[in-house]
Amino acid sequence: MNENEVFEVSDLFMANKEAKERTVVNQGGTSSGKTYSIMQLLFEMAMNEPDLVVTIVGQDIPNLKKGAYRDAKTILNRSPILQAWFPYLNESDRVIRCINGSVLEFTSFKDEQDAKSGKRDVLFINECDGIVYGIYWQLDMRTRRKVFLDYNPSARFWVHDSVIGRDNVKLIISDHRCNPFLSKEEHEKIENIEDYELWKVYARGKTGKLKGLIFPEFRIVDRVPEVLDCKGNWYGLDFGFSNDPSALENLRLAHGELWIDELLFEAGYDNPMIAKIMKSNGITKRDVVIADCAEPKSIAEINSFGFRVEPSSKGADSVNNGLQILQRYKINVTRRSTGIIQEMKRYKWKVDKNGVMLNVPIDVWNHGIDAIRYVALKKLSARRVSSGAKATYMEVD
Repeated sequence: MNENEVFEVSDLFMANKEAKERTVVNQGGTSSGKTYSIMQLLFEMAMNEPDLVVTIVGQDIPNLKKGAYRDAKTILNRSPILQAWFPYLNESDRVIRCINGSVLEFTSFKDEQDAKSGKRDVLFINECDGIVYGIYWQLDMRTRRKVFLDYNPSARFWVHDSVIGRDNVKLIISDHRCNPFLSKEEHEKIENIEDYELWKVYARGKTGKLKGLIFPEFRIVDRVPEVLDCKGNWYGLDFGFSNDPSALENLRLAHGELWIDELLFEAGYDNPMIAKIMKSNGITKRDVVIADCAEPKSIAEINSFGFRVEPSSKGADSVNNGLQILQRYKINVTRRSTGIIQEMKRYKWKVDKNGVMLNVPIDVWNHGIDAIRYVALKKLSARRVSSGAKATYMEVD
């Protein structure tokens, strides 16, 4: 079936479709549409060939749900033709089945041994820089036909050393200019990134080496300590816009460390919707919520639903002071907190034209970070000792 009869496609879709190589590597900047285009192509491949097994892999289930799986459901919901072809959606197992017997399965693998289970015709690893090489190798060995990889090139990793440049591998580099579905404002926001290294990575899709990260070290954990085991339990709220996410972060102090659990990181949420999320997560008037002081009307509206939202502190040095307090603690972030994890991997100090690092943070990718900064400035003691500056993302079972 012709793809134009099913959904509107971009040039990036066609570039992936026309690639004859077995492995297609999609290196791209933010909002280039690479994941969305690959998912469209996987739907078309499944429609055109009966009993095709397509496996879509993420570094973990939370990332998968906010990435390729979400895009797949969006594509499906926008096309009545696709809905007729793929009437079977199993949310619990994250499996989409076609009437011709083909299947799209969305999963993750904890280690190389786990990746040895199952075979497939087509493999797509979404954000493959979050997957270790051994897992990729095991999956690739058990894939009969085609492999797609995508990632943001914030730093060199195994795909540059062990995949790109091999025979039968095609590299496609894309950026936001390849995506015709973005608004003018979205294009301008990406194009106007001030820091050159960030601009090179996220506006042009070129491999970078991010220096000057504000939070170079944090741990990824499965859960936060129970409230009864904590010395402090607060919530930070940063209001978003139509294109920027609202962020609601639970910040706990336990065992001398900070623990973060993300409750909301989505664009398009108005104040009643935020209040509903707060209520569904058990937040009451007894809980302290610190929100952006620049939004007094939003704070008042949310408080009308029975909450106790306080304005954040403000002042010339409030941003840096809040960040300095956070930096004095070891930080743990739950695995499901995908929004703030991505921010902490990108949030960095500005660099001048001579390459000198300035004591000024870049005002981008900081919605969740702003939320916890509001709490830090009002509720945390600044007496902890920083644990160093080596970039490390440790995972705790």
